[in-house]
Amino acid sequence: MLDITAPAATPEMTAAGIEKLGAWAASVQLSMIPQPIIRRALIVLCDDLAAIVAARDEPEVKRAQDRLCAKPGERSATVFRGGRPMTDRFSAAVANGLAADWCELDEGYRRATCHAGLYTIPALVADAEASGATLADVVRALVIGYEVAGRFARAFPFKKLVLHPHASLAAVGAAAGVAALRRHDAATFVAAVSAASTMVAPGPYTHAVEGALVRNVWPAAGAWCGMQAVEWAECGIGGLASSPYHVFASAFGSEPKLDQLTAGLGEEWAVADGYHKIHACCQYSHSAVEAVLEALGDGASRPAPDAITRVIVETHRLGMTLDNRAPATTLAAKFSMPHIVAAACTLGHAGAEAFASTTLTDKAIGAVRDRVDLRPFAPELAWPKDRPARVTLELADGTRRSAMCESARGGPDRPFSTTEILEKIGGITGEVYPRFIGMAERLIAAEPDVLALPWGSVVAELTAP
Repeated sequence: MLDITAPAATPEMTAAGIEKLGAWAASVQLSMIPQPIIRRALIVLCDDLAAIVAARDEPEVKRAQDRLCAKPGERSATVFRGGRPMTDRFSAAVANGLAADWCELDEGYRRATCHAGLYTIPALVADAEASGATLADVVRALVIGYEVAGRFARAFPFKKLVLHPHASLAAVGAAAGVAALRRHDAATFVAAVSAASTMVAPGPYTHAVEGALVRNVWPAAGAWCGMQAVEWAECGIGGLASSPYHVFASAFGSEPKLDQLTAGLGEEWAVADGYHKIHACCQYSHSAVEAVLEALGDGASRPAPDAITRVIVETHRLGMTLDNRAPATTLAAKFSMPHIVAAACTLGHAGAEAFASTTLTDKAIGAVRDRVDLRPFAPELAWPKDRPARVTLELADGTRRSAMCESARGGPDRPFSTTEILEKIGGITGEVYPRFIGMAERLIAAEPDVLALPWGSVVAELTAP
């Protein structure tokens, strides 16, 4: 039998793909981006800015942002924490980057393990405000940065979750977004992005499950590195077009799929394949949350937590990694399937309150958490139903309740409506930024007069009292 296989990836093949991707990025004009993609990017922008605002009262975030805002020097970019505190662009990118994933409410990319908006937006909006860019400039750069980060995630996959993508891809997204904002030519764009690819943090995926809070600041570190990579590229200091191969394949053992760097460029848009989150926990668990809520039922028929004797959770390969039964931090709770399911059974939701520090020692939640039985979902389903869950509640009266969710809401196959996303944004921002939601509605409409606004003016309205 003739063995027909794809040629093995090489540094030279990687360089050719990166150069083609960079040439495309440098050529993109706003007029080349379809209107639905522009609106989609603006939804991602507003959702991720709201996720930053959501973390404003977290004590660790407050302390870190206080230090960043107290730094002497220019005041050119906003930190989204209530009011309009300003600092230099690098510090603002770090301050917003460390808050953006803290509450697990930021948007993500569904076709790979990646949060391309998170990796692009903190650096992009800080640089845009400091440089006087327009909203149109921001949207164009966000679409490009998202595309590059998403394609890197697809091109350099790992069989096992070794590196957390917040550590391995944040600098790439930040560099791509800022280089696009500054409208660099292809050579400078490639120099910046390839340099950023060498600035990966070897952040272990398991740190999220174990609850190490350093995981939450990897996007902040990536924002700084990505911005600095652009600055250095402007000075003639860059990486090699083959650098991503040497980093992700040679150093970390990825098995590259290099066609993903360039297939469908300008015809397919990564930002169209994003997902939004209502549940404040790892997206791998969202199908289980939906199945739990369906199995519980409503009103008088809902069983009390102490009536649940066992919860069998059949989940996909990624969901099986969320196996921490004794989360010690709020981050660990958001990456603990036993805690997520127990909180949903006890509280009837998986919102931010389900992962407050008090839930870690809550006796009712803890009791149910101990009764959660994780099992692999079989058979494995194809994308976009590749993250399913089946939940069975065994009750004290001997009855069983089961429900299955093949694909959680929020992704491109089961999207939330714009109204639902705006309700989420308004609920987060309304207390400190009452005019945020009105401006968000205007942004998402993507009218030409709004796109022409200076980004600084947009920020002033978003943050107005």
